[in-house]
Amino acid sequence: MKAGALLFAVACMAWCASVHAQTSNVVASMDGHRDIVLAVANPIDPPTTHAGSSLLGYAPSGNYGAGQRAVSVLAALQRSFHWRQLVGWPIKSLDLYCIVLEPPAGADRDTLLAALARDARVQLAEPLRDFSVYSSRQQKTHKYNDPYVDLQRGFVETAAAVAQTATQGAGVGVAIVDTGADAVHPDLKGQIHDVYNMVDDDASTFDHDHHGTEVAGIIGAIADNHIGIVGMAPKATLSVYKACWYPPGPAADARCNSFTLAKALAAVMDANARIVNLSLGGPADPLLSRLLQGVLQRHVVIAALPPDGKLDGFPADVPGVIVVNSSGSAVDPPGVLNAPGNDILTTQPDGGYDFTSGSSMATAQVSGIAALLVSLDPKLDGRALHDLLIRTSKVSDGLLQVNAAAAVAALRPAAPSNHD
Repeated sequence: MKAGALLFAVACMAWCASVHAQTSNVVASMDGHRDIVLAVANPIDPPTTHAGSSLLGYAPSGNYGAGQRAVSVLAALQRSFHWRQLVGWPIKSLDLYCIVLEPPAGADRDTLLAALARDARVQLAEPLRDFSVYSSRQQKTHKYNDPYVDLQRGFVETAAAVAQTATQGAGVGVAIVDTGADAVHPDLKGQIHDVYNMVDDDASTFDHDHHGTEVAGIIGAIADNHIGIVGMAPKATLSVYKACWYPPGPAADARCNSFTLAKALAAVMDANARIVNLSLGGPADPLLSRLLQGVLQRHVVIAALPPDGKLDGFPADVPGVIVVNSSGSAVDPPGVLNAPGNDILTTQPDGGYDFTSGSSMATAQVSGIAALLVSLDPKLDGRALHDLLIRTSKVSDGLLQVNAAAAVAALRPAAPSNHD
């Protein structure tokens, strides 16, 4: 083996070791007021590794780590700027290798960011940003045996039962980027086919996360099982990507950051799901925006409107994203869909049910309706879905909001009553 190749192999092994050595609390230790996301070019695929091994830690195959160029550049930059690397990960779709770094003690983050931005070797340097979820705790129709169906405000007001005489979303995958979710809940068991944890290695907390369980139940709770509620698309296939977590403390809201969301979006980009639900949001983020633009090339992305109603933060600021507001909100930007989001009954961890509110829940309603429509017409893209749902929105309980039955009827007026 030539000396250069040997040195590169040693460097790669050291890099792999540093990535795998990350502890399960690395994400929780990140500080959105202190840390920086930095990316360098990474155009070269590494040699193929044995099946089942992974540099990524979040993908079982398709190993793509740091190429020789990225390793060398990062090492040189670290010598110049003396940061401490917290974690690193590749983004194959963008030919980048990213790290989260902690500036040296006493360094001003803005000054370091400006210096990195001026360095020609740096492709992207931005603050590690924090994000959060948006929640707080007469036609022919199908008669369901689920005992709580009549209490499901969103299901009733959008006429989902009428829409489900034509389709229940079979064959459509929905990716939920959120907290974890209770995959063994009696109303979700078998509905969630894949789970991915971008936050830590703690499987014990995944099934006990509230927000993701709530979103999953609204979209895909089992129909006609004599239990609980009915999902908007009960025959859709759900995948849960845990990118958000609950910090310690009573009644703390779930949070995410640039690192966890980037890993989730990179994984979603290669997944088969047609619908991506993002019931979360935060500040504008160039890296996440670039990733989401790639996701939008193959997937329909549905996101929650922030409580302040502004469309200048991620993911609502990315062109092509379908943005959803809770009906009756004090803010109502043009082009934003409205769906029921107040007092929505849905699944809770440990087999429970409860009411919750927020644009997160409204977004889940629209993701379920989108799955119904895509199951009828797999060629529908985000623009066509948005326009169809705007055009067929109806006044219900005094509020203009999406209507599943009207959208299905407009898409296929003579759709057969086959429940998929």
